[in-house]
Amino acid sequence: MENSQLVEKIGVYLNSELVEKIGVVSVCFILSYLLIKHIWSSVKMEKEPTRVLVTGAAGQIGYALVPMIARGLMLGPEQPVILHLLDIEPAAEALNGVKMELIDAAFPLLKDVIATTDVVEACEGVNIAIMLGGFPRKEGMERKEVMSKNISIYKAQATALELNAADNCKVLVVANPANTNALILKEFAPSIPENNITCLTMLDHNRAIAQIADKLNVHVSDVKNVIIWGNHSSTLYPDVNHATVTSTDGKKLVRELVANDHWVNKELVSRVQQRGAAIIKARKLSSALSAASAACDHVCTWVLGTKKGTWVSMGVYSDGSYGIQPGLIYSFPVTCKNGEWSIVQGLKIDEFSREKMDATEKELIEEKQVAYSCLNSSA
Repeated sequence: MENSQLVEKIGVYLNSELVEKIGVVSVCFILSYLLIKHIWSSVKMEKEPTRVLVTGAAGQIGYALVPMIARGLMLGPEQPVILHLLDIEPAAEALNGVKMELIDAAFPLLKDVIATTDVVEACEGVNIAIMLGGFPRKEGMERKEVMSKNISIYKAQATALELNAADNCKVLVVANPANTNALILKEFAPSIPENNITCLTMLDHNRAIAQIADKLNVHVSDVKNVIIWGNHSSTLYPDVNHATVTSTDGKKLVRELVANDHWVNKELVSRVQQRGAAIIKARKLSSALSAASAACDHVCTWVLGTKKGTWVSMGVYSDGSYGIQPGLIYSFPVTCKNGEWSIVQGLKIDEFSREKMDATEKELIEEKQVAYSCLNSSA
């Protein structure tokens, strides 16, 4: 055999042996990777619990809301929570009863319950604050009197949040007048970013969707992009001009499907504006279950985000969008991503809508003036 042939054969042998070794190493690496991946996926890495404050927790809305939070409907099915429940001293026994029921329900996500009448203890380290507690307007009471009483409540709670809440705490104000109570809270909690203070208009948003779904005989999940403009009051404006319904025939505008301007501009607006009063008349008590569900929806959307191409309604700080006075807490259409909200821009506003939006803005300006006169007189 010639030397050149011998060298060639040796080279082929060495190369085949090297390839075989590389193959074995590669297979071992892949198997190891798959095994580690399987083990890792089998191990549930529990998240740090989120601390959620609910004020007025012994009340009807609180009683309906706290199990929703404990079950994971607000922050997701894998997010543990610690509930901080606050109420006034006369409600202490009822509050303890709520705590007992939460414990008895054995919610897997609920890691602890702190039930207290001490506002400082209640606010310690909270990541999300849902403000249900407030002084309700009673028959014969002037608006300024109601505002004055709420200022004293929100001053104490806002100051406690300012000093004790976790960094980047998100606040949802539900107690009425929700928009202006949120403004008051901001006055006494200046270190909380203004974008972290919101008020509830998701209840009105859900009410509008439900009315449209009933009118068109479709499911509520098929109705998208209703807007609630303005104040959570009888001046709010449910706008359907950009709302759509998705069906087997595709996506169509609500206004076109209804084909009845009187129903859209008069009946729907009136029904949504007066729905709270209708519920009080029917059950002799104010909305609780639906308000709790809406609060849950609001925070869930804020934290986990909106789906592409859709928006919701939230009472947020006006930046001047759509000509609304900056600094008011006004309900706008918003999208949410990574725990932040953004006002939807560029929507066409017709003359009818402009008039309604301006009317509810005017009411909010008046409420703000009343609130600040109360603040100045109590200073």
